[in-house]
Amino acid sequence: MKDKTIKKDITNRNKQKQNNKGITLLALVITVTVMLIIAGITLTAGGDTIRQTNVENIKTNMLLIEAKTKEFVEKASHDLGVKPAEASEEMKAKAASELEGEGKGTKVQSSDSLIDRLLEIGITNEQITQGLVVKISTSDLDKMGIRNVKSDDNEGWYIVAYDIPNVEVKIYHTHGIKINKDEVKYCLDDIRDS
Repeated sequence: MKDKTIKKDITNRNKQKQNNKGITLLALVITVTVMLIIAGITLTAGGDTIRQTNVENIKTNMLLIEAKTKEFVEKASHDLGVKPAEASEEMKAKAASELEGEGKGTKVQSSDSLIDRLLEIGITNEQITQGLVVKISTSDLDKMGIRNVKSDDNEGWYIVAYDIPNVEVKIYHTHGIKINKDEVKYCLDDIRDS
């Protein structure tokens, strides 16, 4: 009787091992499937997070540039006096000098390689010929106190369009900000609330 019990016990253990192998393989397939689904979700969410972080970084840089350049245009407006239309040439020259120089950017000239791009993103030829558009270099940003921000051909230029009489600045980025899959915005005014 003891032998029968031992044989029965061994048979039960063998059956249990066979059942465990099947369950283990099934568990492995399920685990791998779940892991692939989680990886797919993570990659999608990670891409969206990276895109949103880039949007926020450029937007923050544009807001900082706007605040700093607003000081320049306020000084320029002050130099024009109460009636900008009646300002003397000397007053206009002084106002223009507030917008250029070290740490304030470089006026965009009609011969600049960026002209076509600027026209595409919403800056007018009139603004350019009037000398109211400047490109801000990495060095200019550094002198403004905005550190570790690139502004060049590779990373895209930060551009400022001035309106002295109305004391306004518009900030652009030549590479733009991808708002969604199909929409790119270039002006801070267009992305401020996105």
